[in-house]
Amino acid sequence: MRLRSLVSLFTLIFVLSACSSTPASTPASSAPAPSAAPNTAPIIMAWYPNESGSEMGAARDAFAAVVSEALKRPVQHQTTTDYIIAIEAMANNNAHLAFFGAEGYVQAHDKNPKVLPLVIPSGTDGTLNGAVYYSWLAVMRGQEGNYQENGSFKIDNIQGQRFSFVSNSSTSGFRVPSSNIIKYFGTQEKWKDLTADDLIEGGADNFFSEVQFGGSHQGSAVNLISGKVDVAAFCDTCVENYVTLVEGTANTAGAVYRVNANADEPFTQYAGAEFVIIAATPVLNAPFVMNTSMLTEAEIQTLKDALTSDAVAQNTQIFAPKEVVEAGYKPLFRKTKDERFLVVEDSFFDPIRALK
Repeated sequence: MRLRSLVSLFTLIFVLSACSSTPASTPASSAPAPSAAPNTAPIIMAWYPNESGSEMGAARDAFAAVVSEALKRPVQHQTTTDYIIAIEAMANNNAHLAFFGAEGYVQAHDKNPKVLPLVIPSGTDGTLNGAVYYSWLAVMRGQEGNYQENGSFKIDNIQGQRFSFVSNSSTSGFRVPSSNIIKYFGTQEKWKDLTADDLIEGGADNFFSEVQFGGSHQGSAVNLISGKVDVAAFCDTCVENYVTLVEGTANTAGAVYRVNANADEPFTQYAGAEFVIIAATPVLNAPFVMNTSMLTEAEIQTLKDALTSDAVAQNTQIFAPKEVVEAGYKPLFRKTKDERFLVVEDSFFDPIRALK
């Protein structure tokens, strides 16, 4: 009897011990991990001076709304007064996204390989064919005859003139026109060693008598219209909200443009002024770029899917049709046919890298 009681006691102690040790034997790693809280920090979007004006505020907000809706994060605009500020913001991990010209993108990517293209606007047919805008050389109306020979426009007589570029980080406002000038004049013995650096400063012994930088395409155009320079480089898309084609064919030598009567700053005091294109060069469309070290792979794919969607292609605040523009809206892009955003790789911009 006593033995049976002892056995029962030991059995009870064993069962209780086993029950009490069960929780401790469960590995901690098997417990479900708490779900990560969603990232709600603002997306910082850097803009060049060309798109930083108040008149472009609604267009900036329209693009930001797509980004915010896709990522469920607010967007904070970083407008700038200098190309370098925007480029450095991307290269130094101070901005997630930006809208750059090809040259600005290449410079930012060289500084930080994590900066990559996100999307670019397509050509009119919705493909990469014709995905270009135009770099202009312009003179005031009445002066175009100085840049013609036998009825054809030539740039020989820009040498020795007062000249305006946009910024040495601008694709169509510096990289392309300077490359064209070097190529054209490099066949002459006097200018066979001409470089882009030689075009930055004016002087009696330099290529240009005086050189100014507008800081933006609008600023370079105003340098011309205000009489500060004789010839200016700027692009079609950055001034199309302020001017109207009145003679000739758009984006060809001989085309005449007039500043609109209701043009916003910095053109308000130059309504009716006319200038003539003496050279026009197609340039690869400007990309929206991303800092891939500041976005997750999932966020990047979500952005690409959202921006290349039919909904965005049909968004009249992003790709504005003629009637929207005529109603007073200042868009980033215009809808003429099938324009939309497309994904491109870094190598798409190799032609810009190849320029001298």
